[in-house]
Amino acid sequence: MSDITYDNNDIAASISSGLFNTYGMIILLCSIKILSGIANSYNDNLIIRAADVILKERKTLLLTIRETPLHTSHLKLLLHTSKLGEIIYLLTTAFYCYPKNINDIINYSVNRILDFLI
Repeated sequence: MSDITYDNNDIAASISSGLFNTYGMIILLCSIKILSGIANSYNDNLIIRAADVILKERKTLLLTIRETPLHTSHLKLLLHTSKLGEIIYLLTTAFYCYPKNINDIINYSVNRILDFLI
């Protein structure tokens, strides 16, 4: 549904400004490298810069962490960013909704994630 895309190296793109109107940001399948950049405000690419602005503007930032298992340093990064206001969403299968196929699982996860921006 997006009509504009940006190069990840373009840290001056409009989405990296607090003036960009948005409800928040979702980083779907966030790597530990991106998490580390956000936690340490190391704005070397557009994803991290835009996430930093979202936190600065006190808007919703939701991260779905890609890697497992997590070790202590990963958990420390998650705790640190959580204290900054970020929401951690672990993509887990919701078997209690009795999914019949993979689309049911995907739709459940996407709907749950989008609920955080409403």
